[in-house]
Parts: sequence; C-alpha cells; structure tokens
Amino acid sequence: MVKTRQWLLANKPTDLPKLDGPDATFKLTETELPEPKDDELLVKAVYISNDPAQRGWISAGVNADRLYVPPVEVGAPMNARSLAQIVESKSSSYKKGDWVLASTGWSEYAIIPAKQAQPAPDLPGGVSKTHYLGALGLTGLTAYFGLLEVGKPTKDDIVVVSGAAGATGSMVVQIAKKIVGCKKVIGIAGSDEKCKWVESLGADSCLNYKSSSFANDLTKALPGPDGYANVYFDNVGGEILDLMFARMAKHGRIAACGAISNYNNSPERTTGLKNWFEIITMRIEARGFIVLDFIPKFPEALEVFKKALSEGKLKIEEGEHIVKGGFEDVPKTWMQLFSGSNTGKLITALE
Repeated sequence: MVKTRQWLLANKPTDLPKLDGPDATFKLTETELPEPKDDELLVKAVYISNDPAQRGWISAGVNADRLYVPPVEVGAPMNARSLAQIVESKSSSYKKGDWVLASTGWSEYAIIPAKQAQPAPDLPGGVSKTHYLGALGLTGLTAYFGLLEVGKPTKDDIVVVSGAAGATGSMVVQIAKKIVGCKKVIGIAGSDEKCKWVESLGADSCLNYKSSSFANDLTKALPGPDGYANVYFDNVGGEILDLMFARMAKHGRIAACGAISNYNNSPERTTGLKNWFEIITMRIEARGFIVLDFIPKFPEALEVFKKALSEGKLKIEEGEHIVKGGFEDVPKTWMQLFSGSNTGKLITALE
C-alpha cells in the first residue's frame, strides 16, 4: 500500500475558483492506493501540466454531453496530465525508473493502466523532458493543428494570434512565421514585457491589449490601406474576438482554440459579441477544434517539430514557466493561469 495526498474537487465554481474558506474549490486529502495489478503502473507525479481547459472541466452546471472529456465530479481528484516516474511496474513494457506521460490528476502517486501511459524518452540535445507537457506535447500539437488544419494559412497571409505569450499562442507565432513563412504575424499579449518576448520568437509586432490605444494599434499594425487579417488564432474569446470580427479580411479564417477571458465569469458577466454580422458580410469561417481530433496525425507533426528544432526555427527553452513547490501549492500554481503572471507553458515541479 502507498499513501498519497490528493487534491479533490470540493465545490464546482461559477466564478473564479476559491482556494480558501468554506466554499473552497479544492480540498487536500490523503488516501491509500491499492497494489498495482497486472499491466498497471504505480507512478509518482514529478511535473504537473497546468492548462486553461481544466477550468471547464470543473464548472458548475456544465453539460457533460458538451465536453470532450468527462467533467471532474465533486469528491474526485482534479484531472491533470503529468510527467511521472514509475515506482513499480506490473507491465512488460515498462520498468521501475522509466519516465512516462500520464493522466495522474492532482495526486502525488497514481495507479494507471500501462496502455494509457506514453513513453517519455530523453530528448536530443539535452532538451528538458518537461517539453513533453508543452511545446512537444498536446500544447504544441494544439498550436500546429489549429493553425494549419483550421486556420490554413499561406505565405501570403496575415496572421493574428491572441494569448500570444501563452503556451499555445507562443507556438502558433513560431509555426506561422518560421515554419509556414506567413507574410506578417501579429501577436496580442497582456503586457509590454510579454510583447517583447513574443517579438523575440518571430512575431513582426505584438500589441498590449491592456493599452488604451489597443484597438487603434491593431488597425495600424495590420498592413495595407484597409488593415485586415486573413487568419486569427483565438485563445481568449470575449472582447478581443469581437474586435477581430471587424478586422478580418473577406473569407478570413478563425481558429477558435480557447476563451479564457470568460472561463471564470458567471453567465451574467460573460461578454457578448456585437460584431457577429461581420461573419456573414465578410464570409468569415470560424471553426472550433480539439487537438484530440487529430491524433492519427500526431507523429507527422512531431517530425516537423524535430526538424524545425534542428534547423533553429523553434525556440522552446524559454517557452515554459516552471514553478517549484510542495504538493500543497498545486492549486495556487494552477491559478496563475488566470492572473497572467506566466509566459509560455505553466508547469508545476513537485519538490
């Protein structure tokens, strides 16, 4: 038997999750795990992935039929993906000490079926394994397929990326500029400092959406007499999405990846859209997607990433924000996703 601490969902939030008080969203507990059975692994979570999508999995009133993964139920461990190390193996495919990617949830230790684990071998050039959770994992794949399969940019296109300093957005910027070779790539981020970092990744310019002149800055940044974008990769939704409806060229494409601006808003505070009619007049295509839609093509995309890395077209070392702390700090680190304090992929490193 192995004892493990876990963070359970205690209350489903309708607004910003609470870390303290009687209505706290999560509850720390300790439990005993059974011995692993045949073809199972006992793993220890070492690095935990923090993703905005997790917020949708715990929302009050969420319709399970409308989610692409089952919601987290009250009393169950928070769902999360981790880079973990095997403590005990009952599978011929793995041995003690191997590194794997697995859905461990917010649990120090977990029992997982071996077939649900993904090997995490050493990366070339001494690149940290933590990138399996970000640029070389589902985050990077989300950027790749959302841009190429949904946005369908060409070298002649102008691409705008919101949340450009985030884990997904920062990869979109690099893929658009350095792999596709788009004519112009414009990032949107939440501070001048973040914008400088986005420009260092290859963006032609980056705009601070918190600036009072943001709307005018966006129009000026878009080239040509009319100033319109062909592709918009949307990570935020809300007012920026609404503004972008009016800044899209005819037959423009919008890849709808996330809507973090409204994740912690109750329904009455959710931002509505005023410029929807632009979809009709400009024949704009707006399409939502989930990276899991493209699983059969994952190997192809990873080969593209490896080639781009070898050619110096991708900068991933600066694209992660690792926060070290004890297991008791897991929810606090996750909440940084919603305060805008991180750049790149936010990862919890358990000490």
